[in-house]
Amino acid sequence: MAMGLLFSTFANAQGTPLIGNVLNRQTTSLNGNWNYIVDVQEEGYYDYRMNPTQWGFFRNAKPQRPEDLVEYDFDKSPTMPIPSDWNTRDERLFFYEGTVWFKKSFDWKQKEGRRTLLYFGAANYDTYVWVNGKKAGHHIGGFTPFNFDVTESLKEGENVVIVKVDNKRHAEDVPTQIFDWWNYGGITRDVLLVDVAPLYIENYSLQLQKPLLMKQGQPIANQQLQCSVQLSKAEANQQITLNIPELKIKKVLTTDKEGKATLSFTAKPQLWSPESPKLYEVNLTINGENLSDKIGFRSIETKEKQILLNGKPIFLKGISMHEEKPNGGGRANSTADAHTLLSWAKELGCNFVRLAHYPHNEYAIREAERMGILVWSEIPVYWTIAWTNPQTYQNAQDQLRDMIARDQNRANIIIWSIANETPHSAEREAFLGKLATYARTQDNTRLISMAMEVTGASNYVNRLNDAMNKYVDVISFNQYIGWYRDVNDAPKMKWEIPYDKPVIVSEFGGGAKYGNRGEKNQRWTEEFQENLYEQNIAMLDKIEGLSGTTPWILKDFRSPRRVLPGVQDYYNMKGLFSDKGEKKKAFYIMQNWYKTK
Repeated sequence: MAMGLLFSTFANAQGTPLIGNVLNRQTTSLNGNWNYIVDVQEEGYYDYRMNPTQWGFFRNAKPQRPEDLVEYDFDKSPTMPIPSDWNTRDERLFFYEGTVWFKKSFDWKQKEGRRTLLYFGAANYDTYVWVNGKKAGHHIGGFTPFNFDVTESLKEGENVVIVKVDNKRHAEDVPTQIFDWWNYGGITRDVLLVDVAPLYIENYSLQLQKPLLMKQGQPIANQQLQCSVQLSKAEANQQITLNIPELKIKKVLTTDKEGKATLSFTAKPQLWSPESPKLYEVNLTINGENLSDKIGFRSIETKEKQILLNGKPIFLKGISMHEEKPNGGGRANSTADAHTLLSWAKELGCNFVRLAHYPHNEYAIREAERMGILVWSEIPVYWTIAWTNPQTYQNAQDQLRDMIARDQNRANIIIWSIANETPHSAEREAFLGKLATYARTQDNTRLISMAMEVTGASNYVNRLNDAMNKYVDVISFNQYIGWYRDVNDAPKMKWEIPYDKPVIVSEFGGGAKYGNRGEKNQRWTEEFQENLYEQNIAMLDKIEGLSGTTPWILKDFRSPRRVLPGVQDYYNMKGLFSDKGEKKKAFYIMQNWYKTK
């Protein structure tokens, strides 16, 4: 099987596959202030369904005569900065789940012989897009990118994009109806117009091939790399030049009848690692048009109960993170947001972050790569999914595919996670087994894992028993001894992991309100959380094959499930940092422990 991405065709409603490496292409930003209309009863869409050629907010209609009835006006409606979320941008919408319409006007001059894609980094959750009244496409999923070819819909001069975003929860969705984070609605990531040639590089993969070549326990200089390229059209005999100047590599790839090209070759790269996050300038050129990237090369594999990075055992000193702004809640959406959060993780002593429970912003992945932080990236198959619903499975697979397609060239991503805390059943195992198998067809250079659920202990012995063990490379599980079970049980607890695979404890922890002081047996105090961490790390040190931890969680985050007045106030308080970046006492327990690792 070829290394890297084995390209699959994803056609959205208009048949435009997802474009890779959008941040390094020729783009025009549509970020900024957009007008918006809150449509609680979906009048604008109901009208569209009744008569799509005459009615609907997408038409941006204006009265032409005094007697004309038009009961909306985008231009007189308020504005909201995009990207953002409506829950924190409009206090009236703090708890709102439903439909909001967005409108952006912009001037455009189409370049002769070029195509234009309209790209969304993400919109939560169910999104319809129109350009100048023409439907561009439809996308489902709150955390993966999508794009549409809108060349034929654009015109010289003023253009209008109208977007309907609906974040209502449903049992058959991914994530499902109930989850423990804020359901931020809106256009939450960048909106870009992407300028491309009629034939362009749609996506590509450049990877260090397995196995890593070793001599006397050390990686040798000469390693095998593989480059795979997919063009936007199925055209054979197209030549693509790959150039890595620092490595003195210049190669030509030739496409087959499907517009794909693959080439393996020898190179002498310095391997990317947390201590030395080396990235190389890479250029791919077709018909005189160049696409650049910064790519690192590293090896990740397992051997019995060890995780090996570049052929050497590594302990993953991690922390779990939500994609929420460092101060005040709201969806994080910039490099600055990512840098602040990741700097807190570095201060804790982390070389690894678990980006829960969905694909995070591309800026966060790239900033972590630049900072030398390894990444666990996850899709929101969370708790009790509709396991037997074919559409639910397809939704999960689509999100997995697009997560991998966007980030496959980021050296710091070492784990694709397919689920979190899913209760055991035959239906669940069929669903997740199929997902894990699919993930390997998309990228077989990384590890597969999932956060398993521990169902209970007998006589203070936890024996992990999960049929998914055969599908994953790393055994990961969540446990909350000290929070959902008496902390005094921790010293007595033993763990039996009957699989010859490395172990990551993907969640543990408990809540505390910053500045709330008291006895160590008093809930919500920093002393309670501090003691919980002390007891847990002493217990975790006894787990055979422990290769890393990602305690829950870096910072306090908004959650509608957390309603205790004066303590939670709709925040999950399990952070080692407060929402404002203040360190709780448990922070220092983890920091000191990681220094010993």
